[in-house]
Amino acid sequence: MSTAAIFSLSSPNLSYKPTLAFASRTLPSDQNHSKTLPVLTSYSNRLQLLKRNLSSASNLGFGFGRNLGFCVRAEKNGEGEVLDEVEEARKTSTMPDRFRYLTKEAPDPPVRWPWFVALSFLTYAWRAVLWELSNWKKLGFAILGFVGYLLKFALAVIYHFIGDPITYLIMTVETALYSIRAFYSTIVAYAPVPELTAVIMLSSIVLAIGEATVPHAASSQSLLITLSGLIGYATVRGLIIEPFFFTLLVGIFAFSRLVKKRDYVSSALPVAAALAAVGEPWVRVLAIGSYLALAIWHHWKKLSIGKQEVEDVATKRNLPLPLLGIALAIGVRLAAKWAGHRHLTWMIV
Repeated sequence: MSTAAIFSLSSPNLSYKPTLAFASRTLPSDQNHSKTLPVLTSYSNRLQLLKRNLSSASNLGFGFGRNLGFCVRAEKNGEGEVLDEVEEARKTSTMPDRFRYLTKEAPDPPVRWPWFVALSFLTYAWRAVLWELSNWKKLGFAILGFVGYLLKFALAVIYHFIGDPITYLIMTVETALYSIRAFYSTIVAYAPVPELTAVIMLSSIVLAIGEATVPHAASSQSLLITLSGLIGYATVRGLIIEPFFFTLLVGIFAFSRLVKKRDYVSSALPVAAALAAVGEPWVRVLAIGSYLALAIWHHWKKLSIGKQEVEDVATKRNLPLPLLGIALAIGVRLAAKWAGHRHLTWMIV
């Protein structure tokens, strides 16, 4: 019987068919106690023999657990094939249905300790990465500091040789910026709008007289008119004394008459415009009257000699820069005054 059981368990159909189904056998109730003992004894002997056969059959690939369950030692490529083979073995078994749940494998509890090992390694690796990054950061700051020291050394060497010209250049630029700022602040705060308006009107009268007598008298010498306007502004600000002011005006007239070979009206135009702009009231009247008389004499002289004027259509008219500057100063002053008034109004409201 043991040999048959061994060969039966080692067969491919994974089934064991005992000769007697002792698990489902019952004794008749009408038998006496003396007949029951031998039967139970034979059952126990057969059970021990079955256990020995099963233990010997476990060496062929089967093993029975504690609750008469079994596990199959099969090596397959996929997990699904192993489960299918186990299910087929359960279906072909002769075990009663009420005991088949005992053959199911209990799921293993999840193993968590490898995660702690991996976490420890990850923590160590992250600490190592942070330490390495800190070293790289220190190295980068050290390199930047060294480059900074090199740049300072190069600047010191350059300044040692050309330090004074650089210092003077910086001082000049700073002085120019502060002067422009002070000039703008003066225009915003103290620009005399009535006086500047009178300057524009009187200078425009002189320029109109010159242009009416000699075409392009103002457009052809815009640089001299600008220079005379700067000289007049310097005189008003007290930077130039009056004798030197008249000397410069005489020099401008001589340059235009002798060097540029212009007529008297064109040569006297910058001088008359400067005197009409910044002179005293009697000087303004004298300058405008004298220039008007000069223009009339020049026009009468040309008519007396029979020289006909050729009408020249002006294609390009350049506005004198001094008048443009005065107009801008008036506009800035009025805009600043309006903005300040509006600001105070908003604050009061």
